[in-house]
Amino acid sequence: MQAVSRAGSNPCPPIVVGVGLGGDFEYSAILAKRALLRPLDEDNTDPYYAEMEHSILKKVNKLGIGPQGLGGRVTALKVSILASPTHIAGLPCAVNINCHVTRHASAVL
Repeated sequence: MQAVSRAGSNPCPPIVVGVGLGGDFEYSAILAKRALLRPLDEDNTDPYYAEMEHSILKKVNKLGIGPQGLGGRVTALKVSILASPTHIAGLPCAVNINCHVTRHASAVL
């Protein structure tokens, strides 16, 4: 929530948010980047993280940033979380926000 709120309209919403939890901080950043690569229609296989993704997505969309930062109900299209075991004293977390330029489609005619 805080990372998206601080980013505001800079990443040109609607965005996809990748979250990496665990490992060391370097690995959590890699997990956050990999989380962005999960298809938008694919839920987390772990019910705990699937619920967390849906909860965070609702809260992010309530920020009201909206498309291109002009306000609205859709600030994010998806929140994806990937986790790895870690020592409980550390629990690193990394957030990676994709911008509109990373979304594309292609077709062969």
